[in-house]
Amino acid sequence: MQPKIMMRKKSISASKASLVLFLCQMISALDVPLDSKLLEELSQPPTITQQSPKDYIVDPRENIVIQCEAKGKPPPSFSWTRNGTHFDIDKDAQVTMKPNSGTLVINIMNGGKAEAYEGVYQCTARNERGAAISNNIVIRPSRSPLWTKERLEPNHVREGDSLVLHCRPPVGLPPPIIFWMDNAFQRLPQSERVSQGLNGDLYFSNVQPEDTREDYICYARFNHTQTIQQKQPISVKVYSMDSLNDTIAANLSDTDIYGAKPVTERQPVLLTPTGSTSTKVELRGNVLLLECIAAGVPTPVIRWIKEGGELPANRTFFENFEKTLKIIDVSEADSGNYKCIARNILGSAHHVISVTVKAAPYWITAPRNLVLSPGEDGTLICRANGNPKPNISWLANGVPIAIAPEDPSRKVDGDTIIFSHVQERSSAVYQCNASNEYGYLLANAFVNVLAEPPRILTTANKLYQVIADSPALLDCAYFGSPKPEIEWFKGVKGSILRGNEYIFHDNGTLEIPVAQKDSTGTYTCVARNELGKIQNEVHLEVKDATMIIKQPEYKVIQRYGQVSFECIIKHDSTLLPTIIWLKDNDALPDDERFLVGKDNLTIMNVTDKDDGTYTCIVNTTLDSVSASAVLTVVAAPPTPAIIYARPNPPFDLELTGQLERSVELSWIPGDENNSPITNFVIEYEDGLHEPGVWHYQTEVPGTQTTVQLKLSPYVNYSFRVIAVNEIGRSQPSEPSEQYLTKSANPDENPSNVQGIGSEPDNLVITWESLKGFQSNGPGLQYKVSWRQKDVDDEWTSVIVANVSKYIVSGTPTFVPYEIKVQALNDLGYAPEPSEVIGHSGEDLPMVAPGNVQVHVINSTLAKVHWDPVPLKTVRGHLQGYKVYYWKVQSLSRRSRRHVEKKILTFRGNKTFGMLPGLEPYSSYKLNVRVVNGKGEGPASPDKIFKTPEGVPSSPSFLKITNPTLDSLTLEWGSPTHPNGVLISYILKFQPINNTHELGPLVEIRIPANESSMILKNLNYSTRYKFYFNAQTSVGSGSQITEEAVTIMDEAGILRPAVGAGKAMASRQVDIATQGWFIGLMCAVALLILILLIVCFIRRNKGGKYPVKEKEDAHADPEIQPMKEDDGTFGEYSDTEDHKPLKKGSRTPSDRTVKKEDSDDSLVDYGEGVNGQFNEDGSFIGQYSGKKEKEPAEGNESSEAPSPVNAMNSFV
Repeated sequence: MQPKIMMRKKSISASKASLVLFLCQMISALDVPLDSKLLEELSQPPTITQQSPKDYIVDPRENIVIQCEAKGKPPPSFSWTRNGTHFDIDKDAQVTMKPNSGTLVINIMNGGKAEAYEGVYQCTARNERGAAISNNIVIRPSRSPLWTKERLEPNHVREGDSLVLHCRPPVGLPPPIIFWMDNAFQRLPQSERVSQGLNGDLYFSNVQPEDTREDYICYARFNHTQTIQQKQPISVKVYSMDSLNDTIAANLSDTDIYGAKPVTERQPVLLTPTGSTSTKVELRGNVLLLECIAAGVPTPVIRWIKEGGELPANRTFFENFEKTLKIIDVSEADSGNYKCIARNILGSAHHVISVTVKAAPYWITAPRNLVLSPGEDGTLICRANGNPKPNISWLANGVPIAIAPEDPSRKVDGDTIIFSHVQERSSAVYQCNASNEYGYLLANAFVNVLAEPPRILTTANKLYQVIADSPALLDCAYFGSPKPEIEWFKGVKGSILRGNEYIFHDNGTLEIPVAQKDSTGTYTCVARNELGKIQNEVHLEVKDATMIIKQPEYKVIQRYGQVSFECIIKHDSTLLPTIIWLKDNDALPDDERFLVGKDNLTIMNVTDKDDGTYTCIVNTTLDSVSASAVLTVVAAPPTPAIIYARPNPPFDLELTGQLERSVELSWIPGDENNSPITNFVIEYEDGLHEPGVWHYQTEVPGTQTTVQLKLSPYVNYSFRVIAVNEIGRSQPSEPSEQYLTKSANPDENPSNVQGIGSEPDNLVITWESLKGFQSNGPGLQYKVSWRQKDVDDEWTSVIVANVSKYIVSGTPTFVPYEIKVQALNDLGYAPEPSEVIGHSGEDLPMVAPGNVQVHVINSTLAKVHWDPVPLKTVRGHLQGYKVYYWKVQSLSRRSRRHVEKKILTFRGNKTFGMLPGLEPYSSYKLNVRVVNGKGEGPASPDKIFKTPEGVPSSPSFLKITNPTLDSLTLEWGSPTHPNGVLISYILKFQPINNTHELGPLVEIRIPANESSMILKNLNYSTRYKFYFNAQTSVGSGSQITEEAVTIMDEAGILRPAVGAGKAMASRQVDIATQGWFIGLMCAVALLILILLIVCFIRRNKGGKYPVKEKEDAHADPEIQPMKEDDGTFGEYSDTEDHKPLKKGSRTPSDRTVKKEDSDDSLVDYGEGVNGQFNEDGSFIGQYSGKKEKEPAEGNESSEAPSPVNAMNSFV
């Protein structure tokens, strides 16, 4: 506890001495410098600096340490009371007090019992100036008792029932932390269905078969003693309908009705708290925890509301799957009725908790230490609040003030003690006690009356050194009681210093704003009060500024040449300068080619990498200057050429015709270096406000060497000139002599004045401060004025230091203000400033948009409307509205998913918006919130809307398996996004011939509950293309396509996979392009041609020619006779077994070959070869008839026309 001290006058800046005593924290009527030697000498009443907490729970296994530390001058002595009576530690061998301290150590580890030292302790620290007391410290040893033995029966529960596993931990001090684990010391998983209550019990909203286990173990962790106690394991057995049916079904026939039934759905019932209402009392500043846990199937969802109000923003949190409402830092405004609502699809249940917030005492104004001089007045104020309102009582040096020794300078007036004309004997420590039934506050505040002659704390004969034309600050830290007056003199017999040339600070410091050479000398500081006088001398030396009189110049050097930069300086003879060279603002390369001399830098054998900027920096203990030059490395020219360079800097600058606001500057131009000077740039330096910084002033044509310059008041001007030609800018000239203009009122006011609140109850006024030369004189300040707009009110004004911000507190929320900021200095005010309009701070909007309506346009788009909120409830700049919307569930699947909220922002006062990208046939929720610069307002009640059905997505897959001669098996998956209720599937298919021409399209409608079918009556060895899509009442969705081929023959052929079928079908379609097939067809055509020629010759002879006999007599065994029954040509056959040749045969999709048929038979090429004969038996037919297929062969082949037919046409 570290009390603060009231102050009566303006504080002063601290000296640099270290802090060693508590007085360093005082803010007093007297300014006490933080000087260690001074603080050690001043008397001070005791102050409690450290003490144990009010409620002190100790570990019974360790020594008890009760802290009480205090400071004072002289050092205080300590005493203790226990349970209201004096505690004589000398009579108890187990109790000791630390040296130079009031801290008690009670030895428990050597036989003491912690329980024997339970009680209420209070420490008193006392010296000759008063007595301070500590809080009442209640000592209690911690306790971590074991669980009582109990018989735990197994819990047999039916699936879907609720269950509560009671923990009932032992009562400990402090209360234990409860958690549930299993035998493997793994925490039991918790969810919306299973969770731990605030009392430690484990609640099941509904049990499921996976909840069956025998190791539900409740653990109690006692943090104070670092121990964990374990309850005996609890067994839970859940019986599901499936397991009951399995048991019964073993003894019953298949016709019995004990089939699996779903768990019965149940509406919510609250497990805790019970009843419809309950009450809760919480203390201000604490955390309010309210809990509701419900049973039901499906698991209920918990929602919290506050009747007649909103849950506090930024302080409300939901825990334990929203079963626990947590409000931090509660206040009286949080009192009220809180309702929890448990809801599932069958209904809801609710409970109302009436919350009352009380308050232990809390400080409004705590008493603060008071340091006075004899004869001064002062007050101690002790103000506290609470619920109920606390009682305020005063003590003096630990004794009730009513029975304390009288002090004529003291008067008690309720919560205030008034001191009048105090004397040294009035020093004391006062205690303020504020208490009600929920607690108390105790504060010590001392009154210390000091009578001290003046003391000067600054070291005698201290030497100060500054550069000419810069400020000089001479310290004179002092102390005395009463506060001394400070005067400054120059020289031993000089007169008192006064006037605008000096600034006198409250802490005794003398400031010379622009020190000149004649400011050098001895200065005397004198401090005096009614108790004495003291003086101290300090010395000031003003040094000449360091200057670079010969700066490095821009150089253009040929590669492999040598270059040198000069840096000649002028400095005060008493200062030792150091010169550093940099390249491109970094140290010089570690290269022996770089030679650094006393006043130059030389680079030997220059290369391209030496190109860059070289800087000379001159440092002394008081100042620093620098100059730079650029080195450009070029290739050696083949012939000498004119060198064009930047001009040399102007020189011999002169000021004439000095006036208050103008001066004439003249100069002599430097060498043009073969490029005419186009213009001169004039820059100035303000040595008073920004020494070393050069600013642009003006520029004149290159033919002009004089200029009339406009000046500002209170600026110490120096000028320099830069020449410019086509090559570049010259180095700046040497600065001109300095010219200090006289002070004047400011000419202008701050710019960019704004008023924007950072909190709901303030107005932050900001502006851009004037630059140093704009101040026009010393003592620049700002007059800040404001008043509420459109209210008949006077201006409120305050004068602030040279800052750029002022905060107005206690403003109404978001109201317009008229604001103006006026500059002033020691000579007067700037012109009247213009007014600007600002606003106090914004707060979160108060109300939600009303009358939220949703118009569903189509299955993926909806339009939302809302009524705008009243502007006065926005409490800020209206930025727009935010629409939160999210999908609750798909109406086709009835399954919930992770809620992903989407947000659309509509700028301005817009009252409608479109919601794109919705999913068809789904249930959505949305709410609308108004947005201002502070944030979002409360959400409107959730609005539920549903999107209509749409067309479905394509089926998830289509597989074609089990190909046979005339059938294929189709399997498919339902659409990933049904977007409605599926009513059917549409299957379309058509054959594809060898030229990829499509045959007739067949359409089949399939019921929506089917996932496969066998498609029969197809052509064998035929490719089909399938188109498959799903259909809702809205229409058909996108289709999925697939191709497959029926096989040639089922005998001995393995059923291939769909992919293999496609590959083989592709090879069959391209068989006519194979070389071996073309060769075979040519051989067949040649044989037919020979046969036709023979027949033609026979016919011309007029005789009958039996073809069969002729062919039987043919010498070629490869040629077989025509069949007698149908007159067709025989097939090519093997000479051994007369079976069809494999060569050229069609292969099925599994690459196997049948031996019974040959695909190269002429009858398989679409055109028949049924021969016709004359009466004499000679062949007269043409190869034009079509062979009829057997019924088992299926439909006609879709193969391309045979090459044999082409040959027939040729013949």
